[in-house]
Amino acid sequence: MDYFVLAVWGVSFLILIVKFFQSIRLVSTQTAHIVERLGKYHKTLEAGFHALIPFVDKVTFVQDLREEAIDVPPQDCFTGDEVKVTVDGVIYISIMDAVKASYGIVDYRYAAVQLAQTTTRSVIGTLALDRTFEERDIISAKVVEVLDAAGETWGIRVHRYEIKNLSPPDTVRNAMEKQVNAERERRAILAASEGDKQSRINRSEGLKRELINRSEGEKQRRINEAEGQAQEITAIASATAESIAKIAAVVSEPGGDQALRLQIYERHIESLRGLQNSKIILPANLMNFESWMSNLDAVPKLKSD
Repeated sequence: MDYFVLAVWGVSFLILIVKFFQSIRLVSTQTAHIVERLGKYHKTLEAGFHALIPFVDKVTFVQDLREEAIDVPPQDCFTGDEVKVTVDGVIYISIMDAVKASYGIVDYRYAAVQLAQTTTRSVIGTLALDRTFEERDIISAKVVEVLDAAGETWGIRVHRYEIKNLSPPDTVRNAMEKQVNAERERRAILAASEGDKQSRINRSEGLKRELINRSEGEKQRRINEAEGQAQEITAIASATAESIAKIAAVVSEPGGDQALRLQIYERHIESLRGLQNSKIILPANLMNFESWMSNLDAVPKLKSD
């Protein structure tokens, strides 16, 4: 009997020791402990040291206040044009009110996933297949809006929702790949045609400038030649006029007329030498210098001004 009493006291003492240590709580940062007193919510323990009343106070929920990512499992959705696609994503949420997260819903994670799936199905059902790939931001924004509205009751906040995969059936995927390839080929052909057009324009512009440069050069060459010929003619005319003036001045002097006749005789004889072995019709009195030169008497003598 004594051993039994000792055993009871020993067990009671151990229970008291255990409850005493359980009544001491060290709460870490970004963690909230929900305390119930005699089965009723009493308070929320924040970061720091806390002491509870053994057998009266009890920590029933420990909530992590950090942001967490929750996977949304793949699900089949039908677009507005009746095409089945498989969608999955990730929800980023955090607890804003530990009491509501503990007592407002049984499992806020499961509820958030279910609500995200149903909202995704309803939004995709209003979009055509092509827009579902372009309007991912709209789908995500709608899911976040719905979850935020429900999160006020659950004590959570949904920061964002990201769609990881949006996969159509293989037949639709093949058709989309063919469409994309056709669009790429069209762009390539258009780019090639634009390049060829631009190259032709550049070549024509180059030929135009080349012809203009050549015409300008030819024009300048002809102008230079004409100016050169004009200067040459002017120089020859000036020299000729000067030589005629000198001859007239010499002829007007005493004995100048005879000197001129003598020079003409010499040139006539020199010209006859060049007629050797040539067939030319000449006058009968070719060697009669006096009759040839007598014609000069009919010409007025050159007099200087």
